[in-house]
Amino acid sequence: MTTLTRRETLAAGFGAVLLPATLSAQPAPRPAELKIGVTTFLSGPASVFGVPSRRACEMLAEQINAAGGIAGIPMRPIFVDEGPGTDHLVGEIRRLVQSEGVHAIFQSISSGSCLACTPLSRELNKVMLLWDCGTQRIFEENRYDYAFRTQGYGTSEVLAPLLYLLKTKPNIRTLAVVNQDYAWGRDSWELWKTAMDALKPGVRVVAEMFPRFGSTDFSTEITRLLALRPDVIYSTSWGGELVTFIRQATERRLHERTTFVLPVAEASLQILGRSMPEGHIIGTRGDHWNNHPAPANPELFNSFVNAYRQKFNEYPIYPCHHMAQAVWALKAGVEKAVATKGGAWPSDAELAAAFRGLTFPTPTSTITLREDGQGLEDQIVGVSSFNDRFPFAVPKEMMLYPAAQVSAPIGQKSTDWLKTLQPAMIESTGRSI
Repeated sequence: MTTLTRRETLAAGFGAVLLPATLSAQPAPRPAELKIGVTTFLSGPASVFGVPSRRACEMLAEQINAAGGIAGIPMRPIFVDEGPGTDHLVGEIRRLVQSEGVHAIFQSISSGSCLACTPLSRELNKVMLLWDCGTQRIFEENRYDYAFRTQGYGTSEVLAPLLYLLKTKPNIRTLAVVNQDYAWGRDSWELWKTAMDALKPGVRVVAEMFPRFGSTDFSTEITRLLALRPDVIYSTSWGGELVTFIRQATERRLHERTTFVLPVAEASLQILGRSMPEGHIIGTRGDHWNNHPAPANPELFNSFVNAYRQKFNEYPIYPCHHMAQAVWALKAGVEKAVATKGGAWPSDAELAAAFRGLTFPTPTSTITLREDGQGLEDQIVGVSSFNDRFPFAVPKEMMLYPAAQVSAPIGQKSTDWLKTLQPAMIESTGRSI
């Protein structure tokens, strides 16, 4: 019997340890179903976004499965409520991966949720698509191999309405802010103020108001605003608070003395109905208005909007479109990864690699996921108006701002980039549609 060398002895001794690594190199088995963990608000104030987005996800899963699935595999979303908070959500995402065996995760509406949960993509080595949260910090402060945002983000969603305001009302001199007192309200004001100071120095901020999150009475703020008479009132508030603020403000005719700039108002317009005043600047966190004048794929756009409306007796709001973008990105990414493998099922790492730089179509345009994981989404801004087609306000005099022009470049923090903007950008960026 030949005497073993020291290296051979060590190799033999560690054979059992090396076996799992050998097994991990084997082809990934083709799953019977594509399980997707989806986090969204199903309770609490933000459920006005979360429940419609869940409906959109379920509707699209039904349609995709009826057409043969994704790469021939049926899709099954598994939903988790964001409402109980980030500690709960972190535990639920781990459960989705470790117990449910999901192949990818869609998360979340809250920027706080995204900040807390995105690092899990690194820990769990699982593809994570950020489908709605807006914080710019995710990809500006960290590098993730498994996380991607399938929509735009706060920088572009704030900058586009500001550019629209300065182009259409160049003589503004005073401004007040009324934002909810939490991360989004504070961060979106920092983005706006930084960009405004660069693009139009000298605009005087006459009031910075941050009512408590969940407030139901804005009489104090409205009284102060009536006395101050700012040219512009900027608010990124959303949901019931935005609805209440607008109704109470219009009852006291504040809208006749100032211009509202409401970057996320679209999701509240159906609730406001005719109580939303005309002639004020509104945004939708993207380019997916129900009255989009020139969608890239009109047939697909009308199919999505009409199917949702017929099924749920309401028009889809922007969280529905954002959820749809995540579904379409998933489909494009999985199909790309499978094609790259010659029809074999990809590993988690191979699936993640397929999303880096991915461009996928939506009904209104295309979205590209940059090398840093951030999605580039065009922005449409307009002024509130009424017509015979919709029983609620929709934009007219719309302008489209290409995503690359209103997003901070890779490697730069948004606040640093916004400081470098020049007033000439007001006229050179955006086009009428």
